[in-house]
Amino acid sequence: MRDFRKSKRLLSRRQTLKGLGAAGVGLGLSSFPAPAVKAQSGGPIRFLNTETGRETLAFFDRIAQEYEELTGTEVIVDSVPLSESFTKITNGIRAGTPYDIGTVGFIGHVLLLADEGHIVPVNELTDAHQWGNKILFPLDGQVFWYPFDYNLSVIYYRKDVYEENGLSVPTTWDEFVANSEASVAGRRRGSLFPIGSNGATNWMSFAFMWAEGVELFDDEWNVLLDNDEMAPKAAAYLDMMARLYETMPPGALQASYADVLSNMVAGTLTHGPYAGRVLEAAHRDNPEVAAQLDIMPYMDSAGEQTAVSHGYDGWIVMNTDNLGPAMEFMRWMTNERMIDFLHTTPVHFQPARLDIYDNERWRDNPMIQQYGHVLEMNRRFITDDSVILTSIDTQGPAPDVRPGKIFESFVLPEMLQNKILRDMDSAEAVAQAAARMREVIA
Repeated sequence: MRDFRKSKRLLSRRQTLKGLGAAGVGLGLSSFPAPAVKAQSGGPIRFLNTETGRETLAFFDRIAQEYEELTGTEVIVDSVPLSESFTKITNGIRAGTPYDIGTVGFIGHVLLLADEGHIVPVNELTDAHQWGNKILFPLDGQVFWYPFDYNLSVIYYRKDVYEENGLSVPTTWDEFVANSEASVAGRRRGSLFPIGSNGATNWMSFAFMWAEGVELFDDEWNVLLDNDEMAPKAAAYLDMMARLYETMPPGALQASYADVLSNMVAGTLTHGPYAGRVLEAAHRDNPEVAAQLDIMPYMDSAGEQTAVSHGYDGWIVMNTDNLGPAMEFMRWMTNERMIDFLHTTPVHFQPARLDIYDNERWRDNPMIQQYGHVLEMNRRFITDDSVILTSIDTQGPAPDVRPGKIFESFVLPEMLQNKILRDMDSAEAVAQAAARMREVIA
């Protein structure tokens, strides 16, 4: 999939709005009117945060106090889980009490808010920096969010288990399945890739398919999954996942983010997908396992291509009467306190800004120094154009909510379940998924 930053086929504002109108109802994100009452100019800046780790919450408490002492402007930070953020943002708009700054983790939500005029471009903040691949998602050259990190799903593996079993880092599906089979011993299973109808499966389990070259849409938003080129690749992926399933622990159908994380940290898996939080949790709770963890990208069947599953978080600035003060606060925080923010979760918060990786103060952190090899690999994944960086919700020729509808409808997890749990023929499972995709985006 092409880098959105370089594409000449970006949707116009009118085209995007048309797409939103077609897709929004199915997502429960139908358009809503502009607020009757906006945040009062000169009042406190209201900031909706979704990073609820202890150190990150302490950071926002600290900088809110610091900023008020510096400028006299109060900053009120509300914190909720990411799953609740869009509801909080839209409820505030409808009630006439919008937030001034918000946190989002789904580009479809950014598009909806931009096309309704509820958020403003932040190019004055983003244009000053170089960014990793596929992270700004511009519309007609305007950037509507400030991405602060990547959440790439990569494959973690146990170096000690590889050494004990004489295994090499795999470059093909057959090698990966064979390594998973060879590393099953006692309580330890070879791998865990979720297959349930949930976000964990959407994020963690399909990058094998992206590495194989599968794309969901063409440049006109026609579904490609069942055409002559894509269907055999998708079917081969399902065949491989059925083999890999035999190396997984019971309960892969119900497996969530937390299940993969806890099993990796406990040392009961040889392979598991996740972002940097695995290392942070293992560093805290099981240092012996943390010392043995390394990462690899997802691979294709022939050893020719690799991929990682896209993930991201960012801040939006709302179009309120407090816009000027909110933008000033964002300018201060992203310039003066960005390193401090990233250090609150130093391995999990993978920087989206490329200058951060060479920043001496960022690098002068014990965990970043200890796990620097992992961070450098992740850096390559977002700068090397040969690495396929995509996800269900970022498929297609340009930013759009239609891939988000596929994500929210769990079409691809159901395809996996048809193959693995119902023993459906792989070609039939692919055909059913493609038909379902067309229904979802119709």
